[in-house]
Amino acid sequence: MSNPSIPDSQPTAEPDESFGELLSQFEQSHSRKPEDGSRQIEGTVIAVSAESVFLDIGFKSEGILPLAAFQSAGEEVKPGDKLVVSVKGRDPDGYYELSRFKTALPRDWSALERAFADKSTIMGTVTGVIKGGLSVDVGVRAFMPGSRSGARDAAEMEKLVGQEIRCRIIKLDVTDEDVVVDRRAVTEEEERSGKERRYSEVKEGETVHGTVRSLTDYGAFVDIGGVDGLLHVGDIAWSRVAKPADVLSVGQEIEARVLKIDPEKRRISLGMKQIQPDPWHSVAEKYKTGERVRGAVTRVVDFGAFVELEPGVEGLIHISEMSWAKKARQASDVVKPGETVEAVVLAVSPSDRRISLGLKQALGDPWAEVTQKFGVGSVIEGPVTSLTNFGAFVQLSEGVEGMIHVSEISAEKRITHPQEVLKVGQLVKTQVLAIDKERRLLRLGMKQLVPTSLDEYIAEHKEGDVVTGRLIEVSDGRARVELGEGIQGTCPIVAERPGKEETRAEAKTDLSALSSMLKARWKGGAAGGASKPEAIRAGQIRSFRIAKLDAVAKKIELELA
Repeated sequence: MSNPSIPDSQPTAEPDESFGELLSQFEQSHSRKPEDGSRQIEGTVIAVSAESVFLDIGFKSEGILPLAAFQSAGEEVKPGDKLVVSVKGRDPDGYYELSRFKTALPRDWSALERAFADKSTIMGTVTGVIKGGLSVDVGVRAFMPGSRSGARDAAEMEKLVGQEIRCRIIKLDVTDEDVVVDRRAVTEEEERSGKERRYSEVKEGETVHGTVRSLTDYGAFVDIGGVDGLLHVGDIAWSRVAKPADVLSVGQEIEARVLKIDPEKRRISLGMKQIQPDPWHSVAEKYKTGERVRGAVTRVVDFGAFVELEPGVEGLIHISEMSWAKKARQASDVVKPGETVEAVVLAVSPSDRRISLGLKQALGDPWAEVTQKFGVGSVIEGPVTSLTNFGAFVQLSEGVEGMIHVSEISAEKRITHPQEVLKVGQLVKTQVLAIDKERRLLRLGMKQLVPTSLDEYIAEHKEGDVVTGRLIEVSDGRARVELGEGIQGTCPIVAERPGKEETRAEAKTDLSALSSMLKARWKGGAAGGASKPEAIRAGQIRSFRIAKLDAVAKKIELELA
């Protein structure tokens, strides 16, 4: 494509013209006029090297652009692309130096006045650092304040010396030949323009390449070619990341997926983990209910602890599933962050991204063998774990507690509250009275272990012994027999009709002492051995044979001797 102001054809050389003359004519015809840089032409990319982009602009020689300008803007360029450029000049190798901006280097005051009035961008060359700023050649000597240079410090200002820059005239006094230029405004506009272009190019769902620019507690800001995207800490990896600085560093190059674009707020949300497979997709196949698993405790909360089973997959041990013993007051009493634990999978819900784990189940149910370990009648010692109005709880083993009802604490005195004789932590001996495995209840007694007169009587006698006792009650074929103070037994009775000689007075006889009754019985027997047997009735003194002794149940079965 030709430009009228820059001819693209040469006069036909006569045979006798020297090569030097031809070269001189070529350079003269291709030298840039002052206004050339203000006109833009379309060029075609013909090659891309490691540092430069070469374009066919319709001239005898190609044009050249720095590749870095495309890379900083996040643009890709390839042969065949069409670009609108303006010509700045020639480089030592003969290539036309190009610019993608419509700029001009003024050569007279009238051109400067037009540029000032139009607020157009012009080209200038930084010639040196002076007090308060920089000296710039824009066809005439101009001053650029340090604050308008775009440099952050003195070192950056020094680097600008000798560079060709784009700037804008912000003050022009022809009389005093005073010109002040501004580079910062131009670079900020170009940056905004580049960002606008980049925002329009980025699409949700695409994968982009970027560089970590800064780190915060909640995420990282990533430069994805002229615009920043926010990579939230929760979107860095499927596994839990406490701080972005633990896995990322400033200057690191990464790949991420564009998750969301907010055009109004100019916000781009990025995610790194989204370009990796979601580990929860295979959770249902990997973890089955009832299986044992191992993992590290990642965090402990009031209601339980989270355990990492694999990167990105955590299970929850609820506080109620941590111990078979009394409910823990807080999860931190049982497990700590960083601790490796073994647990049992209780439930798996991939759709809710939830796995329920049990710590106590991995230890085995202590109630599974409770009947074998604690049989009825066995004596066990354990600490009192808690007191209530109705009794005391005693730990028999890990996860197994029994309850002593207040009525089973003492046989000697009436107790209204267990704290009258017991306290938490006290070791006590108890006897197992009953076991309800299904309801996980175990009833204990303490008073059963305190020796009584009945215990001593049972210990001193054996089945078959003949003893003497007083009938204290006869009813429904059974009689209660007093064998001593506080000692009673039971005896089956076959009813007999009383004789006519019995009188009402005899039926009401009540001897004052067991010894005197026995003497009277023996005396009466000697005096009248031929009389009829006396009818069985309350108050009689008789001989009995011990049929059965039950030390555990504290029972004595008798039969008439």
